[in-house]
Amino acid sequence: MASLPTCSAAELTPLLGLAANATAAADYICTRFTATADQFTNTTYAIDNTYLLFSAYLVFAMQLGFAMLCAGSVRAKNTMNIMLTNVLDAAAGGISYYIFGFAFAFGGPSNGFIGKHYFGLKSIPSSVFDYSFFLYQWAFAIAAAGITSGSIAERTQFVAYLIYSSFLTGFVYPIVSHWVWSSDGWASASRTSGSLLFGSGAIDFAGSGVVHMVGGIAGLWGALIEGPRIGRFDRSGRSVALRGHSGSLVVLGTFLLWFGWYGFNPGSFLTISKSYGTSDVFYGQWSAVGRTAVTTTLAGCTAGLTTLFSKRLLVGHWAVTDVCNGLLGGLAAITSGCAVVEPWAAIVCGFVAAWVLIGFNKLAEKMKYDDPLEAAQLHGGCGSWGLLFTGLFAKKEYVHEVYATGRPYGLFMGGGGKLLGAQIILILVIIGWVSATMGPLFFLLKKLKLLRVSNQDEMAGMDMTRHGGFAYVYHDEDGSAQPPPGFMMRRVEPSSASPTPNNNLTSNVV
Repeated sequence: MASLPTCSAAELTPLLGLAANATAAADYICTRFTATADQFTNTTYAIDNTYLLFSAYLVFAMQLGFAMLCAGSVRAKNTMNIMLTNVLDAAAGGISYYIFGFAFAFGGPSNGFIGKHYFGLKSIPSSVFDYSFFLYQWAFAIAAAGITSGSIAERTQFVAYLIYSSFLTGFVYPIVSHWVWSSDGWASASRTSGSLLFGSGAIDFAGSGVVHMVGGIAGLWGALIEGPRIGRFDRSGRSVALRGHSGSLVVLGTFLLWFGWYGFNPGSFLTISKSYGTSDVFYGQWSAVGRTAVTTTLAGCTAGLTTLFSKRLLVGHWAVTDVCNGLLGGLAAITSGCAVVEPWAAIVCGFVAAWVLIGFNKLAEKMKYDDPLEAAQLHGGCGSWGLLFTGLFAKKEYVHEVYATGRPYGLFMGGGGKLLGAQIILILVIIGWVSATMGPLFFLLKKLKLLRVSNQDEMAGMDMTRHGGFAYVYHDEDGSAQPPPGFMMRRVEPSSASPTPNNNLTSNVV
């Protein structure tokens, strides 16, 4: 909202004439005017905080999407384990981000590397931050931890989740978010103290690098140090598919994540009532919020369709789980530039993101890298592409609206290479920082025998060995209900022999 005009009794009195009570009338009018202006200001704060809180709720709902996606992508014998880790990401991440993380990320004034105020939310609310901002940023932090948990699923000890989740959300992630989103950060396009990186700063509007690359690179190191799951590659090194047990949960999780992305990307404006001061009164930040939702949608749709037809050509069938991952890859990629690109450019972003994911999956298979959810390839690979995409396609008008006038913009849009250079530097530094922090942590956990479960536990499934039972109950626990005649549960093993007729009802227990 534009700043409201002020009222001065001294200026108003001569306009009221020479009446004896002109001064008193002017004072009264200005008092009422000021009260009305204050009410407008309060309403603006209320609208913006409500908008931010609603966006935070949407981003937090993505944890349910992560949980469903993870559950459907693992085998049934590990469902309880992966669901519990998603709950843990939110709970442990909430405490660590409250005590340390928020201060490291946004505790200004500080230096370009790390924040140093607001530990335990001290001095909040203030003129700079309210509680809604903390909640929103916490939802982002636990999203990064949720990405990592998918990479190391089905073979990781529970204590390792506790340690890495707290460390990632309380230290590693907040440092990166300080670099890019704090007004003091060395790479921030919103920096108010010191010079901008290449006179531009890196544009990562909603977190292709800050959230997705951080979570993806952390997961990459965890999966590399742990090694692949038992049976993922045979003795000759050929890939063996260990398919998730529920495509339905994968689809449900994908739609929940897609829905939450409308808080992730449009919500990153933080406010909605800001006017851009143009002659068109209908155009303001509320319009930019809508445009961002459109670019987010188009990138995801394009990536999903591209994956659908590409996988049909490559493997010969319509793969729903691959389409879901492709769609999420497009969403991860557009997250960086969603606010500063045209809708048509978002289609380009999604198309390329689909092929980036396919290419990284092929590379992972050749390198015998095992990531049950393709998290490192999807979030790390597509997140990197998203940063590069912004440096190529950011539009001058939108960059000046969201950040400041006179800033460099996309190379392909005539803005030169400064923004692209800043994006490349950010990609390299994020890879280096996460590798230097999370790599040693996972290596230390491995040396202390706190990282991977035993072979026996992995083969039996962690639901039974670590969590007290399977996620799915196939019979009444009190035994009162009897199975129908001829019902038999048995393990169905792969066989090269031709199937023979069997009238018995069977159930897969994987």
